[in-house]
Amino acid sequence: MSQSRGATAPTSGAQDHVTLDRVALEQIVAEVEANALRWAAVSAQERAALLARIVHDTYAIAEEWNSAACAAKGLDANGPEGGEELFSGIGTFVRMAQAFRQSMLDIASSGRPQYPGPVHHKSGQRIAIQVMPANTFDKILYGGITGEVWMEPGVSEADVRATQAGAYTSPESHAGVSLVLGAGNVASLGPRDVLTKLFAEGRVVVLKANPVNDYLVPYWRQAFAVLIDAGFLRIVSGGAQVGAFLTTLPAVHDIHVTGSDKTHDAIVFGVGPDGERRKAANDPLITKPVTCELGNVSPVVIVPGNWTKKELIYQAKHVATMLANNAGFNCLSPRVLITHRGWAQREEFLNELEAVFASIPTRKAYYPGALSRRDSFLAVHPDAHQIGSGDGERMPWTIIRDVDPDATDDICLNVEAFCALTSETALEATSTADFVRKAVDFCNDVVWGTLSMTLLADPRTMKDATVGPVIEQAIADLRYGSIGVNLWHAMSFAFSTTVWGAYPGHLVTDIQSGSGFVGNAFLFARPQKSVVRGPFVASPAPAWFSTNQNAGVVMRKLLAFEVKPSWAKLPALLAAALKS
Repeated sequence: MSQSRGATAPTSGAQDHVTLDRVALEQIVAEVEANALRWAAVSAQERAALLARIVHDTYAIAEEWNSAACAAKGLDANGPEGGEELFSGIGTFVRMAQAFRQSMLDIASSGRPQYPGPVHHKSGQRIAIQVMPANTFDKILYGGITGEVWMEPGVSEADVRATQAGAYTSPESHAGVSLVLGAGNVASLGPRDVLTKLFAEGRVVVLKANPVNDYLVPYWRQAFAVLIDAGFLRIVSGGAQVGAFLTTLPAVHDIHVTGSDKTHDAIVFGVGPDGERRKAANDPLITKPVTCELGNVSPVVIVPGNWTKKELIYQAKHVATMLANNAGFNCLSPRVLITHRGWAQREEFLNELEAVFASIPTRKAYYPGALSRRDSFLAVHPDAHQIGSGDGERMPWTIIRDVDPDATDDICLNVEAFCALTSETALEATSTADFVRKAVDFCNDVVWGTLSMTLLADPRTMKDATVGPVIEQAIADLRYGSIGVNLWHAMSFAFSTTVWGAYPGHLVTDIQSGSGFVGNAFLFARPQKSVVRGPFVASPAPAWFSTNQNAGVVMRKLLAFEVKPSWAKLPALLAAALKS
């Protein structure tokens, strides 16, 4: 069965549960618009103090917030799954707030954020600035992990410094209202987008919650109370009608949406035959700036090597975590594993991966439409391997093996399976280096989307005189907004000092994974992508692994540390991590 390219559009599963009161919505937008210039006049030092208050107020309600999210997703708030939710739903938001806070302090003292460096020259006339670890604590807590932001071709380091923090060199010219249409899957997404619009771009904000996570609005309002009380932020509820109306208001300067490409097209061109006609003619209904973080068939390229048993098990846990996290309801979940057909350990790795899934309890398929999306894949691939219980609201972990790479219209390569499902395809290649080159072309030209991907290669292969340089060239050539090398690309999202978004250059009529970046705490003007790297086997295993039974303890200590870093907290945090 042939599928059109693009992500499916996960339905909200709910009608507008808030009456579409146009007058009230217009008043809400007018309230923040009236304070846009006042926000522009708030100094960087004052903004740092506001961020400190946001961090404090978030931590005060963290357990209540996390309990509500876990209840909605069918997770044990006090167990390992609760630790996962705490990290992705609250921890990454706090880390972003702290990263922006440090940049505000830097701007106040020296005029621009001070990135740690070093700066490396890459192929294609590009420079890459190391932004992780950002400080001494990062070096200790994230040992062996680095993160770089690659700039667009031709951008020099002098250009970077001259164009950093543009919203702070002429704040009045950046003043305006941003509408943020939040996603419904991860609790931190809407709040993180708010931080980006306010503190990176200089806008005041109206955030509309997705109906799926509308239950979190009371917690968001408490976390952002200092901005709401000052009139710089409003949070509203409602479904598609509310969002659509808000996009049309003249006072809204720009829009940011997290969702699917179908959501973007509905906003920009409209729906039905008229929307299709407008898209074909490039005649948008919405002409104001729209940034967006949309879907992706995220690939994981597995470079063949002679892996030890320990390495096989570790990487099986690593890849399983990528799918198990948030029950697979992430735009950054792995959707296709790309292997070398001639890799002697291919079957062994896939069997080990399934064994890991068998050890991870299945999750509630909480996101609307999950079962029908999964069924559309099973209709094409009825031989898919299903692992674990699918009773009640739970969905088995599902792996579709040996997808034909020549069937470029296969659903697994073109449609984002927004559920607990991934696939595997094997490429023919004459050597490891040949496989890497073919995998790059396959990812760039066949697999749909440009948001994020991961490449796994053992250290012996990375150091090989022939293969190592080919891998480095692959990292340069891959057209993705975030690339993980032996580290799940999701960490680019989590760190916040890196940038998160689609690879630049999509046309509005073929938006794919989106346009623009969030995060970007160092306020770079022309980033192209992020590259995060980690050890092939970390010891101890990361607390965010789904197999980590001590995740709840570690993540609570890590959150407390991120809220107020101190040397005194390190011993207990490291001790908990060592028990992982």
